[in-house]
This record gives sequence, structure tokens and C-alpha cells, in this order.
Amino acid sequence: MNPEITGNLVTETFEYDGGRQVTVYVPPDPPEAVVYAGDGQLISQWGGTLEAADLPPTMIVGAHRTAAEDEWVRIREYSPEFAPEQFAAHERFFVDDVRNWVQSRFSVALPAERTAVCGVSASGELALTLGLRHPDIYGVVFCASPGGLHPPQVLPSPLPRTYLVGGTQEPWFLENATRWADALRAADADVVLTERPGDHGDPFWQAEFPLMVTWAFGTRPQP
Repeated sequence: MNPEITGNLVTETFEYDGGRQVTVYVPPDPPEAVVYAGDGQLISQWGGTLEAADLPPTMIVGAHRTAAEDEWVRIREYSPEFAPEQFAAHERFFVDDVRNWVQSRFSVALPAERTAVCGVSASGELALTLGLRHPDIYGVVFCASPGGLHPPQVLPSPLPRTYLVGGTQEPWFLENATRWADALRAADADVVLTERPGDHGDPFWQAEFPLMVTWAFGTRPQP
């Protein structure tokens, strides 16, 4: 269950893919950090979790997943391994169209060190890929239970700060999170890997989300 929020949820429909929605959680105070997320119909609803944790006001920009019932359509958008042209089209939508709209609609354009890209499961692959490709935009990556995408043999430089988490009841996903953490550490990246009791699903990921934000952006100063 999502805690009640005092901020607002704003949904916009874009032309991409015949009408793709983006939902934004707008905190009650001016944002001091922003998280761009795949699977946005899910992650955009976690603003109340951040409010309950008394974190710096953090905007969540959630690009919804495809409405197609075929799971492979989602995976081809989120992972560059299967359909490079389809991934590239979604990348342009996510990185350019959505970000430009956030800047014009909400006047929010924060530096990379205050901007994260987030994903869970398949969209965790998206977060890792975009973080590696655009560290000048997304200085932080939040990735829970990454899917089957493996780290490249040679990692680019610079690298974003990265928070990975996997559950003890999802050993395949935990193994891949560990694989990514090892590769990033070997490249001298700032990386955290957390192993939690949990299975592959929303409650486990939502509970970790405020811990990710705390690690990346700190806590709200006390008066």
C-alpha cells in the first residue's frame, strides 16, 4: 500500500508509441533532486514513501511501460541487446522528450549529481544502460533486481554513482546485481550493493526506494 501524499501527481500523454503516458510526482516543496524512472506507472506512486521518510523534496518522473501485453515488447524497449532501433527510439523519448517536457512544464532541470535514473527488473536494465550512456545527465543510478543484461567488458568513463539491490528469494536477479557491482567496483565506480530478504516484486522494491534516495541525496536538514 502506498502512503498518502501531500504532493501532486500529474500525468501527461505523449505522442510516442501512439500515446505513452508519463506520471510525475511533484513534492510539496521545490524539488532538490529528481528521479527519472522506467515502469513509471509503478514508481511514480512512491512519493508518499519518500515523504514518510522525511527526505529532501524529490520529484519522480515515471515514464509508463508499454501497454502491449507481450512482455518482449517491454524488454526490447528497456534492453539494448534485442532490438537496437526500438531501444534507441525509447531512449530518445525518455532522455530527450520527457526531460525537456519536465524542464518546460515544471521548470526543473537539476545537475547530474542531483538527478537519478531508476528501474526495477527489466527497467533496471534501462537504468543501468542510460546511466552508462548519459552520466552527464544521470549522475546516479538506482537499480533493483536487474534483468539479464550483463555489464560490458569495458565500462565507459566517467561512471555514475550506482545503488544496486537484490533479494535473497530471487537468486538469479541477486546474482546479476552482484555481477554489476563487481564490474563497477573494478572500474573504480562509487557503488553500493544491498542484499535484502525479499522476492521479485513491488513491496520489496518500494521499501528500498527511500534508502536509495537517502544514499544519493542525503536527508532533510532538521530545523
